[in-house]
Amino acid sequence: MSFAADQRLRVASCVAVAVVVLDQVTKAIVERSMQLHQSIDLTPFFALTYVRNTGAAFGILGAMPASFRLPLFLVVTLVALGVIVSTLRKTPADRRWLVGAFGAIVGGAIGNLICRVRYGEVIDFLDAHWGDLHWPAFNVADSAISVGVIIVLLVSVRE
Repeated sequence: MSFAADQRLRVASCVAVAVVVLDQVTKAIVERSMQLHQSIDLTPFFALTYVRNTGAAFGILGAMPASFRLPLFLVVTLVALGVIVSTLRKTPADRRWLVGAFGAIVGGAIGNLICRVRYGEVIDFLDAHWGDLHWPAFNVADSAISVGVIIVLLVSVRE
């Protein structure tokens, strides 16, 4: 492995590990300090609200039986991780934003995968809302995936 490739994997791995650690620590704090469905308003448009998501993004497939849902989510996550790591290996090391974005996506996917394996569902707690209109609750892993994907899309459009 060349120095550039080694540096690229090191940067992406550091970002991924940071995301996983922050994600798991925040989920553990919420799980230990809040009751399920408890909400703490922080601002007029943002709250900490402890929920569990059995589905994918926005609760998609959440009503499906766990015997179908969990294996599907595990396979999809592992395939996505394989594709991202493969793409990362082809990404030039000087594309730091792209390398970091892939690391964030990988870290987010692993963070939510840990929850799915441990609980069969994902702990969500970040609740953006305006009055009674709520964006589906999310977590640090979801945020990292979203930011990573936005960066990848912006870099792709720019090129």
